[in-house]
Amino acid sequence: MEYVKAKTILSKVKYGDSWYGVDYNMNLYRGCPHGCIYCDSRSNCYHIDNFDVPKLKENALLILENELSKKRDHGVVGIGSMSDTYNPLELKYEQTRKALKLLSKYNFGVSIDTKSDLILRDLDLLKEINSKNNVIIKFTITTPNDDLSKIIEPNVCVSSKRFEAIKELSDNGIFTGIMMNPVLPFITDNIEDIKLLVKKAYESGAKFIQTYMGMTLRENQRDYYYEMLDKHFKGLKEKYIKYYGERYNCAIPNYKELYKVFTNECDKYGILYNMKDIIKAYKKEIKDNEQMTLF
Repeated sequence: MEYVKAKTILSKVKYGDSWYGVDYNMNLYRGCPHGCIYCDSRSNCYHIDNFDVPKLKENALLILENELSKKRDHGVVGIGSMSDTYNPLELKYEQTRKALKLLSKYNFGVSIDTKSDLILRDLDLLKEINSKNNVIIKFTITTPNDDLSKIIEPNVCVSSKRFEAIKELSDNGIFTGIMMNPVLPFITDNIEDIKLLVKKAYESGAKFIQTYMGMTLRENQRDYYYEMLDKHFKGLKEKYIKYYGERYNCAIPNYKELYKVFTNECDKYGILYNMKDIIKAYKKEIKDNEQMTLF
C-alpha cells in the first residue's frame, strides 16, 4: 500500500450553490483504478503521478475528525470529485466507511460521486446521516449499454449494476440520481441511447440526471484518450483532431438537438435536470443540534 502525505482533508468550496449545494470537498484517496478512458483527473494540472494506482492519504481519518470537530457549519461534504472513493482498496481499508461514521458523528451531510455499487455496503450509514442532514448520491452513467461501458469504463461495474444500485438506494429513501457526464462525441451521443438511459433512470427511481452534453480534453488526458480511441474506435481520433483541434471544452456536434430530446424525456418521466431544482429537491431544513438543545 502506498501513502501520500496530507495536511488537510476538508476544503471549503465556493461553488456549492452551482454544484449540488456542496459546502466542503474531501478526497480520501489519490488516484483511481477504474480506467475510464475520458477521465479529466488525468490532466497534468492536478499533478497526480501514476494516476491508475490509488493511494491512501496518510492519517486521513485523524485529520478529518480534527477538522470536523472544529466546524460550526455542519454542511454537505462532497466525496469523490477527483477519484472514486469506492475503489477496490476500499474493500480492505474502509476509509470511506470510517469517514461516513465521522460525518454522522458530527452531524454533517454528504454528497458522493461514484460509479461503484460498493456504495451499497454503506447504506446503513447513509440512512443514518440522512436522518440528521442532507444526502445526495450521484452515479456516473455515460451509456445504457453494458458492452460499451466495459470499453470506456473498463474496471468498474457495468451500467446495469449501477442502475440496480440506484434502485436500492432510492427504495431506501436516499436521494439518488445520475451524472450523464461526459457525453462522448461520436460515441455516446446517440439519440436512442439517451432516450433509453432516461427511461432506465426512471425505472430505477433516479430523481435527477445532470449533463453538460460534451467532454473536456487537455494535456495528458487528451493523450490518453486518443490512445484509447486508437485501440477501441479506429479512425475516430483523426475525427476529433479535425473537429476540436486543441479545444478544452468539446461539446457534442448535435448539442441543441440532443439536449432537447434529453429534456423532453426527463419531463415525460418527471426527472429533474436543472441544478437549482436538484439542490432544492434534496436539501431539507437542518436544525443545529446546539440550537435544538437550547430550545
